Amino acid sequence: MNRIFHASDPDFEEHISSELALVEKALLESTRSEYPFVSETSRHLVVAGGKRFRPLLVLLAAEFGDPKSPEVIPAAVVVELTHLATLYHDDVMDEATMRRGATSANARWDNTVAILTGDFLFARASQILAGLGPDAVRIQAETFERLCTGQIKETVGPLDGEDPVKHHLSVLSEKTGSLIATSGRFGSMLSGCDEEVIDTLTKFGEQIGVAFQLADDIVDITSMSEQSGKIPGTDLREGIPTLAGLIALTQAHPEDAQLRELLSRPLPDPAEHAVALELLRKHSSLNEARLEACRWADEARRTLEPLPDIGAKETLIALCDYVVTRTG
Repeated sequence: MNRIFHASDPDFEEHISSELALVEKALLESTRSEYPFVSETSRHLVVAGGKRFRPLLVLLAAEFGDPKSPEVIPAAVVVELTHLATLYHDDVMDEATMRRGATSANARWDNTVAILTGDFLFARASQILAGLGPDAVRIQAETFERLCTGQIKETVGPLDGEDPVKHHLSVLSEKTGSLIATSGRFGSMLSGCDEEVIDTLTKFGEQIGVAFQLADDIVDITSMSEQSGKIPGTDLREGIPTLAGLIALTQAHPEDAQLRELLSRPLPDPAEHAVALELLRKHSSLNEARLEACRWADEARRTLEPLPDIGAKETLIALCDYVVTRTG
């Protein structure tokens, strides 16, 4: 598992690390099936690792209430299972061959196995949710609706007359921000925080979620596969818009004509894909996308200001820096 947080207080860092270890143990247990093949497929991405960004946010949000609440660890497991399930489905839609440095489930087995494994993980998340009460079930249902809506909006594209950049940011809020917002909400709500704190951490989650996805899309363009654990330029190959590409498409410089033409369609041909990736890496739109990611991270940092100055707040502030400076 990639370490994505550091705290100035060694005791606090050890405390959160021990809680993450409990989440990891619970994830392995929740993906166990009586049918060995289902255990193998559902644990495929669990054992491949990952940043565990969403469970971490649940745990940090719970620090503003009672972090020892017995519902906190299950909630952290729910958000990660939900995230993992969406990755299985995303890899089918994107025809991905790598995920987290390992062969994707759809490439290792087939699309049917990957889709059904994602469904299995959704089912396990729902079982755990049932023990967290009707409010948690409702919030998860609303979150899942937003996830699906965001994916549909991305697939359909902006409506006639709709600004493509605003449309894209709304997609990111729904596809990525919604579940990270729910992570902050679950952690604070289930640890007994008051409504003001819950609202603050929910808002923070959505903001840092958009920043995280904007940065992730930049990493997809700039990194090598050994850094990111997946093949660079996946969205570019599939013709899925990212902010850097959308900004480049709006610019009318004659020297950008080749890039604009390549960005207007999927790029299954490896040679064309390589050319487009190199042109985009050199384009000013990439820096503009970085600035937008930083703007969302700065907004998230400001949202935290009313919260008490405890170790969790310090770590959340550090996460605002991490999401926009990471390289993989």
